[in-house]
Amino acid sequence: MKVLVLHGPNLNLLGSRETHIYGAVTLDGINRNLDALAKELGAGLTIHQSNDEGDLVAWIQKAAGQYDALVINPGAYTHTSIALRDAIAAVDIPTVEVHLSNLYRREEFRQHSYIAGVAVGQISGFGPESYALGLRAAVSHVRAQQATAKK
Repeated sequence: MKVLVLHGPNLNLLGSRETHIYGAVTLDGINRNLDALAKELGAGLTIHQSNDEGDLVAWIQKAAGQYDALVINPGAYTHTSIALRDAIAAVDIPTVEVHLSNLYRREEFRQHSYIAGVAVGQISGFGPESYALGLRAAVSHVRAQQATAKK
């Protein structure tokens, strides 16, 4: 099983950016934890981060036929990007949306996600653990699909 993890804009600043909201863990720290968890789960993992919406869309499009699941923290694009939503819908890869903070306890404009409607689920509010929960959920979802398909 292969999982693609995408980090959106400004997530490269984790550890120094608004630590009262996002915590002190860096993106490198999150990625190291995800790599270790993926090995434990028997999944291959590819991780990318970009501040550019076009890069994220391109990686999603290229994922078709190459990855079994997508875990994405779209960052601020969550609330603005129909392009990301459409790319996820187009590739039809099980997608788990993750966020460090609880969107629904934040500003009103952050409480709408364009991604949620095309994701199998959304995990938010657990800090860096949101990513681990998202990876576990993605792997579990794909394995359940595969088991059902074998019957």
